[in-house]
Amino acid sequence: MGSFQNVAVIGAGLAGLSCATALQAVGHRVSVFDKSRGVAGRMSTRRGDGWQCDHGAQYFTARSAAFRAELARWLSAGVAAVWAPRLAVFGAADQHRPDAELLRYVGAPQMTAPARWLADALLEPVNTGVQIERLVRAGAGWRLQGAAAAAPVDQVFDAVLLALPAPQALALLQEPAPELAQWAAGVRMRAAWALMLNYGAPQELGFDAGFVNQGPLRWVARNSSKPGRSGAESWLLHAQAEWSELRLAMPPEQVAEALLRAFAALGGPPPAAWFAHRWLYADRAPGSVGPAGGCAWDAGLGLGLCGDWLAGGKVEGAWLSGQALAQQVALLGLLGANTGIKKTAVGHNPP
Repeated sequence: MGSFQNVAVIGAGLAGLSCATALQAVGHRVSVFDKSRGVAGRMSTRRGDGWQCDHGAQYFTARSAAFRAELARWLSAGVAAVWAPRLAVFGAADQHRPDAELLRYVGAPQMTAPARWLADALLEPVNTGVQIERLVRAGAGWRLQGAAAAAPVDQVFDAVLLALPAPQALALLQEPAPELAQWAAGVRMRAAWALMLNYGAPQELGFDAGFVNQGPLRWVARNSSKPGRSGAESWLLHAQAEWSELRLAMPPEQVAEALLRAFAALGGPPPAAWFAHRWLYADRAPGSVGPAGGCAWDAGLGLGLCGDWLAGGKVEGAWLSGQALAQQVALLGLLGANTGIKKTAVGHNPP
C-alpha cells in the first residue's frame, strides 16, 4: 500500500461514494462525511406521510462501458430499473428533441437507492450531519474542522477528497490549496426551484414526463409512473435555471403560484398539497471557465476534487469522476509521486 492509506471523502453524493468504493476496493481506509442527514446528494427523494417524490435527478443514462458495467450491478441488486415514460415536448421542439431509443434508468424504489446501496457496502458508516468548514494541516496529513461550536474530527487523514459542488469546494480550498481553489473558482453553478405535487387520486394527462421549452418550467414528471414507486400520486416540476436564478429569494408561496400556473397551462390540475425545494447548485452553467478533466488531484498536498461538474454533469459523470479521482490517488500513492496537480479526462454525457 502506498502513501495515502487513510482517506477522508467529504460529500456523500454519487461522486463521493463512487470514489470511496473504489478506494476501499484497493485497500485504503475511507471515511465519508456529509452535512446532510442522509446520502445521495442530488439523487434525492423527499418522503412524507404516505407519499414520495424524486426532487433532484430525475433519471440517468449509461453511455460509457465502465458505467454500463456499474449499472448492471445496480440492476442485479434491484436498486435501479428502466423507466419508459410517455414523453412530451412543450414549446419549441428544436430546443430539445428527446431520443426515443434512449434507455432511461431510475433508482428503485427511490432515486436514492443506488447511493444507499454503495454506502451500505462501505466498511465504515457514512458520517452524516457533519459539516466540515476547514481543513487544517496536521504534520503531513489533514485534520477536519467542523462547525464553529464543534470539535475537530479526532483523526488525521493522509488525503482529503472533496466531492462537493464547486462553490463549496472553493470555500474549503482557498486557504490550504490556492491552485486547486482556482479550478473551482472558474465554475459557476446554477440554481433551480423544484416543486413536488401531491394528489389524492391518479392524474391522467396523456404523458408521464415532459421537456418544457417555454415559460418558467423546464421539466415535469409523474413520479408515480416510475418503477417501484408507492404511495399517493405525485408529480415533480423543475423550473428553468435562468428563471430560478432571478428568484432565489422569492418566497416559496410565490414560486409555487407561478409554477402551478405554468403546469395548469400544460393540463395539470391543482394539487392537494405542494412542497418546494430550492437547489442552490443544481448544475454547472454553460460556458463556465473551469477544469476540463474528470477530476483534480494534488499528490503533494494530498487533496483532490471530484464531482459531476468536473465530468460533463449528470449521474454518469458524477460516478465516472469519483472513479477517476480514486484511480489517481491509488496510482500516485503506490508510486509515491509528489508531482503536483493531476487532472484526468473521463468520458461524459453531452447535455
